[in-house]
Amino acid sequence: MPQSQALSPIHIAIVEDDVNFRDAMVASLATVSDIKLVGEASTRVDGMRLLEGQPVDVLLVDLGLPDGSGIDIIRSATEKWPSCNIMVCTTFGDENHVIRSLEAGAAGYLLKDSEPHSMLDEIRSINAGGSPISPLIARRILMQFHPERGAAVAVSLAPALDHAELSLSAREMQTLELITKGFTAEEIASLMLVSQHTVRTFVRRIYSKLKVNSKVEAIFEARSRGLLPK
Repeated sequence: MPQSQALSPIHIAIVEDDVNFRDAMVASLATVSDIKLVGEASTRVDGMRLLEGQPVDVLLVDLGLPDGSGIDIIRSATEKWPSCNIMVCTTFGDENHVIRSLEAGAAGYLLKDSEPHSMLDEIRSINAGGSPISPLIARRILMQFHPERGAAVAVSLAPALDHAELSLSAREMQTLELITKGFTAEEIASLMLVSQHTVRTFVRRIYSKLKVNSKVEAIFEARSRGLLPK
């Protein structure tokens, strides 16, 4: 293989409306030479327009876009860029979004519960033929097809935790802890380097998983389940 071809960087494009997350990703990409950002979009419309250009090696797609679903972009990218590796990067971890994304053509599914720079290895992995999937998502997929094996995985990963505790991601736990300390949504967004929209998404997911409707109830329920110290 010619040297120039061997050193060719991985060309990627990002469809992401969270400005803070996108900026953090761009900053991380600027520190490496083997991955090159060649396209950006923050809406479904712009994401679709992006697909009219030259194909990229890896396409990162958020699902909760302000004007529609990122799943539409995944479906179109699968048709227009058949050689592209599509990876979801989102706050949505429910079964419906996961299954629909994979059926649409996504080869990877990551939750926004880790720092953007850690995604560089995931980008390299999916470009090399891998399928990066967050542990929580992998467990849910496993439980859908093999409930007894999925339960065994959950027990082996955290024998002292119940189902609700297992379902809270690291970022949701961080949000919950900051809520307990009295921080506002704006302050939490600043501390976590995400948008207030993302914080509200984390809060909605926490409420749903704990089956509560307010911060006070969330804190009480989390403490009763052992998620937070009493």
